[in-house]
Amino acid sequence: LLLGCLGCAIVCWIAGGSLVAPANQDVGAPPPPLQLQSTVLHSESGAEIATWYSETANSVATVVLVHGLRGDRRKVLNRAERCLNAGLDVVMIDLQAHGQSPGQQITIGYRERYDVAAAVDFARQRRPGQCIGIIGVSLGGAAALLASPLSVNAMVLESVFPTIEEAVGNRLQVRLGAWSRILTWALLCQIRPRLGFAASELRPIDRISRADCPVLLAIGSDDRYTTEAEARRMLVAAAEPRELVVFQGAAHSDLLAHCPALYDSTVIPFLVRHLNAETAY
Repeated sequence: LLLGCLGCAIVCWIAGGSLVAPANQDVGAPPPPLQLQSTVLHSESGAEIATWYSETANSVATVVLVHGLRGDRRKVLNRAERCLNAGLDVVMIDLQAHGQSPGQQITIGYRERYDVAAAVDFARQRRPGQCIGIIGVSLGGAAALLASPLSVNAMVLESVFPTIEEAVGNRLQVRLGAWSRILTWALLCQIRPRLGFAASELRPIDRISRADCPVLLAIGSDDRYTTEAEARRMLVAAAEPRELVVFQGAAHSDLLAHCPALYDSTVIPFLVRHLNAETAY
């Protein structure tokens, strides 16, 4: 029995390590049609953040786009293209320990929040006085909320988990069923010894009221990792003005790819409406 418990603990520790292991890869050059430029931003966390950005003379605002867990800038290129077509400049980053941004560990938003703040600062320095928006997908949205208030003018949060307990528990429930509760506890217990902070620091729902700007929450009706019910709780916790759009039939996946027409009729107009405001922060 003792050996069995020890073996289970070792397996859980190895599994926990794989979850926060870096997801670095070469993303290559930006696609020529979008005319993006490359730079590196300095995050307050100490990380060097690989970045693409646009330099459009007649832009009316800038949107910072942040990918999800184990992704990189390429995952939000489809959104960037739509923003550019709407007259919005873009800043796209690889969160630390993702893509071409070095990092020792993924911290599920805790340190990544400084990367989002660095991208917002970069956008503000490039276009002083111009409105700024954020599109954050899953981890990217969680990092944006954990960094709030960022003094931006609009925020789109796609498939963003309310708490780390629910994020881990839902994923394990999908894979393991009845065993998920025990293993969820085993993984959450690793956060402090591995990453140096408590699980209580990873609660985007506690920060959404501090976003201090209009918020649009987007969720897939069939998402089992971040459920529609959780998104509705996030909506209630957010300050007005707030909106929710549900992508019917979508799981925890690319909502834009699932239904481009709905994305184009809700998310992009939301950004254009709020980023064409006369006064920026």
